[in-house]
Amino acid sequence: MTTNVTSETWPSLDRHQSRDHEPTPYELKLARTLEEIFSTEGHDLADVIAGLNARQVATFDGSPWTEESFRAEMRRLGA
Repeated sequence: MTTNVTSETWPSLDRHQSRDHEPTPYELKLARTLEEIFSTEGHDLADVIAGLNARQVATFDGSPWTEESFRAEMRRLGA
């Protein structure tokens, strides 16, 4: 038996429902760079830090990335 799923069956979901603001240019650049690193270099934290620093994508305050600063930034951004 096939069930038809309609908007009446499922509630509407906003793909950005947990977002409280539009991404800033910094957030967009960080997200794009992380996607690139994940797809070309790996998912290990050391790979991510090295990739961000090699691409000269600095932290919000302009410092090079460390494991500690990356974790703190992901917490701040709610990731």
